[in-house]
Amino acid sequence: MSASAVHSLWTTAATAADPISKIDAPKIEYGQLAPILIVIGAAIAGVLVEAFVPRKSRYYAQMFVSVVGLAAAFAAVVALASDGYGTTKARIAAMGAIAVDGPALFLQGTILLAALVSLFTFAERRLDPAAHGNRVDSFAAQAASVPGSESEKAAVKAGFTTTEVFPLLLFAVSGMLLFPAANDLLTLFVALEVFSLPLYLLCALARRKRIMSQEAAVKYFLLGAFASAFTLFGIALLYGYAGSMSYGTIARVVDGTVTDVTPALANTMGNDALLLTGAALIVMGLLFKVGAVPFHMWTPDVYQGAPTPVTGFMAAATKVAAFGALLRILYVVLPGLRWDWRPVMWGVAIVTMLGGAIVAITQTDIKRLLAYSSIAHAGFILAGVIATTPDGVSSVLFYLAAYSFVTIGAFAVVTLVRDAGGEATHLSKWAGLGRRSPLVAAVFAVFLLAFAGIPLTSGFAGKFAVFKAAAEGGAAPLVVVGVISSAIAAFFYIRVIVLMFFSEPRPEGPTVAVPSPLTITAITAGVAVTLVLGVAPQYFLDLAGQAGVFVR
Repeated sequence: MSASAVHSLWTTAATAADPISKIDAPKIEYGQLAPILIVIGAAIAGVLVEAFVPRKSRYYAQMFVSVVGLAAAFAAVVALASDGYGTTKARIAAMGAIAVDGPALFLQGTILLAALVSLFTFAERRLDPAAHGNRVDSFAAQAASVPGSESEKAAVKAGFTTTEVFPLLLFAVSGMLLFPAANDLLTLFVALEVFSLPLYLLCALARRKRIMSQEAAVKYFLLGAFASAFTLFGIALLYGYAGSMSYGTIARVVDGTVTDVTPALANTMGNDALLLTGAALIVMGLLFKVGAVPFHMWTPDVYQGAPTPVTGFMAAATKVAAFGALLRILYVVLPGLRWDWRPVMWGVAIVTMLGGAIVAITQTDIKRLLAYSSIAHAGFILAGVIATTPDGVSSVLFYLAAYSFVTIGAFAVVTLVRDAGGEATHLSKWAGLGRRSPLVAAVFAVFLLAFAGIPLTSGFAGKFAVFKAAAEGGAAPLVVVGVISSAIAAFFYIRVIVLMFFSEPRPEGPTVAVPSPLTITAITAGVAVTLVLGVAPQYFLDLAGQAGVFVR
C-alpha cells in the first residue's frame, strides 16, 4: 500500500470519529498578575545587565533595575488592592492557577517592601575596609573561585564584585510572590523551587568566612531538596486522591460536595490514606520553609553561615511567603480535614514555641540567637493559624508584616558591629556596646524589645492579635504556652540589652562601622515600622482584617 493511501486512511479515520476539539489558547489576565510579572521582568533585565554592561557600571545599573522593579511591583499591588481585587473583585486568574485575593495581595505587598529594604543592605559598600582601593560589599569577589585560591586573590585585587546577587534576589522574590497566591498544587511547587534555588546560591556567597558560608548553603540545599521531595510526593498523593491539582476541586472532593463523580474518582475518594499522607507531606514541606520544630534543624546553621544581608532577607521574606502558602492550603484545600490537622498543629506549635525559646538561652552567637528566636516566632504565628477563624488569618497577616521589618532591621544592625575578622557575632564582643556606640545599641534594643513583645512595639500588637484570635478559636491552652514561651524568650532578649548597656566595654572590643545611607535607610525603616505598628496598630489591623478572606 502506498504512503499516500495510508495517509488518506489516517485522515478519514480522524474525521469519521468525532472531530478533534480545538486546543484553546491559554487565557492570562496580565493586569492581575502584574506584580509577579514585573519582578520576573526586572530579574531577566538584571541577567542581561550582567551580560552586556561593563563591569564598572554594573553595580549602579543593577541597583537601578532592582529598585525600579520592586517599587513598580509594589505600586501594581496597591493599584490592584485599591481596585477592589482584595475584596469584592477577588478572583482566580491564569486559568485557575493563581488566586488574586486579599491575603495574596497583602502578603505580596509585605514581601515586596521587605525585599526593597533588604536590597539596601545587599548594596551596602562602606562597612568593610576598601580592598586595593576598591569599595567592597558583603559578597565574595568571585563566587566561582575556591576560597583562599590564587584566582580569588586576583579577583579581590582586580576589584571584582558579585553583582549577580541582585537578579538572584529578584528571582527569589518572584517565586515568593507566586507562592502564597498559588491556587493549584503544580503552581505551588514551581513557586517553591523558583524562590528556593536562588536562596541556596545567595547563602554561599559570603566574602568573609567563605567555607562556613558554603557549608551553610550545602546544608540548606540538601535539607531543602528533601523537603521539596516530600512536598512533591504529597502533591502526587493528593492528585491521586482527588484526580485534580486545583485547590477548589480537591476541597470539594475532601468535603464530599463534588458533583461529577466518575468510577475512577469514586475508587480513590474512599481511600483516606492517600488524602491524609498527601496532606501531611505537603504541610511538612511548608513547615520546613517556616522553620517549625522538628523541621528547624537547618535554621541556626544557615542563618549563621549565610552573608548577614541574605540572612535578614531570608528570615523575613521566606516566612511571609511560606505562612501565606500554609494558610491557603489549610483554609482553602483542607478545611474538611480540620479535625485531623488541628491536633497535629497544636503539637507543632507548642514544641516550636518552647523549643525555640529554651534553646535560644544557650546560644553565644548573635545570629544563632536570632535564628532560634525566629523559630519561636514561627510557633507564635502557628497559634494564629490554628484559630481557623477570619481573625486568625488577619492576625497572622499583621504579625508577618510586623515581624519581617523587625528582623531585617536587627540583622542590618548586626552587620555594623565589626572587628578585624569582619562581623563580630559572638555575644561576648557585644559587651559594653551601649557605652561605645549608644545609638546603635539603643536601636538594637528597640528591635529586641519588639521580638520580646513589650508594649508600644509592633511585636506586642502582633502577639496580642495572634493570641486573642487563638483564644477565641478555642485554643486557650495554646495561648498559655505562648505566654510562658514569651516570658522565657524575654529573658534572653533582655540579657543581651543588659550585656550592651551594663557591662564594661573591652579595650580590644569591636568597633561600630559607619554605614552608607543605604543601611541607615534599612534600619530607620525597621525602627519606624516597629514603633508605628506598636503605637498605632489599628489602621494596619483593619487592613489585615479586610484582606483576610480567601477566594475559593
